[in-house]
Formats: sequence, C-alpha cells, structure tokens
Amino acid sequence: MTASRVALFPTCVVDTVAPQVGVSAVRVLRRAGYEVSVPRDATCCGQPAWNVGLAEEAATVARTTLRALTDEASDVVCVPAGSCATMIRVTWPELFSIVGDPHARRLSEELGSRVKEFSELVAADPVSASAEGVRVGYHHSCHMLRELGVREEPLDLLRRSGHEVVAWTGDDRCCGFGGLFSVKQPEISVAMADDKLDSLASSGAEMLVGCDQSCLLHLEGRMARRGETMPVRHLAEVLDEAMP
Repeated sequence: MTASRVALFPTCVVDTVAPQVGVSAVRVLRRAGYEVSVPRDATCCGQPAWNVGLAEEAATVARTTLRALTDEASDVVCVPAGSCATMIRVTWPELFSIVGDPHARRLSEELGSRVKEFSELVAADPVSASAEGVRVGYHHSCHMLRELGVREEPLDLLRRSGHEVVAWTGDDRCCGFGGLFSVKQPEISVAMADDKLDSLASSGAEMLVGCDQSCLLHLEGRMARRGETMPVRHLAEVLDEAMP
C-alpha cells in the first residue's frame, strides 16, 4: 500500500439510488488497510451539464466538489465510477480552462494526480477475498476502459475473489446509457442495451458485474423490462461479500 488516507467520492448516482455500493466500497477499502473519509460537501462532478454543452453550469457544480475534495486531508481520492473518475481526472482541467478559471484548473490538475477509480486502487493492494464462485459477465464501461485505460484490474479482482469471468462478445460495447443520451435518444439507447444483453444471455454468465453504477442501473432496468432476473452488482458489493 502506498497511501493510507482515502477520501471516497461516492458520486451522486451511488449516493442517491445505490448507497449500498458506497457502504461496500468503504468496507473494502478499510479491510485493505485504508483510513477512509467521505467529504461532506462533495456533490456532483458536473458531468451531466458538461455532456450537453453547458460548461458554465458544469463548472459551477464542479467547483463545489473540487473545494470539498481539495480540503479533505487525503493521499488518494477514490471514485467508484469510471465516468466520474474520468470527469475529475481528465476533463476538469479542460472545463475550467474553457470557462476561464485558471485557479480552479490548477487545483483540478493537482487533485487529478491523486484520483483513482475504485478497482484501480484496490487491485494495487493484496486484497484477500474468497467466495463461492459463480460465472460472472463483466461490463467494461466506456469512460473507464477508453479514457482511464482500466481493463484488467476489475477482472483480476473478480478472479481473486473466487469467481470465473466468462467471455462474451458485448463486454466492451457501450450499454447505451450515456447520461442524457438515454433520455434524448431512447430508441437507440434501448437497442444498444439489448445488443449487450443478447450477447450476455448466450455467455453462460450467472451474474453481471461492473464498476459504473449508472451503466448497471440502465442494464438492470432493461433486464427487468425483458423479464430477466440475473443479479446485477457493482464490483464493490461483490468484493465486500467475498472479503473476510
């Protein structure tokens, strides 16, 4: 372990609709030996506004979270979502540059060097986990795979926790959520989700796991509409259940 103090930024999706994921993330991090805090004033990373071209509005939201994360005494900021981790680590400097805020840009660049996506951080530690293994289909979310370059870490963690990761042709395709894309283009969004789920159904997987709760909510909702009952879990939950 290279750091002991971790500030967990749970993301607004986890905070509002899947708090159990945040609880599991804290438990896993503490079992790995980290001292974990959750910055009280952190809200949203600003990604929804940014994705529809509202830079000023996105920056207003992002500044609040930037201050909260900067003020927290931590060595690492852990984010249990590839999309939000990308927004903070990769996009914030560009955002603050566009709105003409050099001070926030400098702070965001300094903060970005300490931001880790959840699996990226946990995989670097000797996490001990053991579960009654099942066949898992892992969803590679777009930002995490293509922006952060995080691919093998979650797969390694699943295997280390006793599960079999099955191959399926749709594992790295977009789920179709894309934030407001799923609202503005629902027909395309549903077709993309169905394409993934059709592929998953033929893989022999018994559980769908991912690291972005927004993607998982989208896929789980589509499964429900299709009458499918496969469990859908965030990696943090899977590790939490497997760790002693």
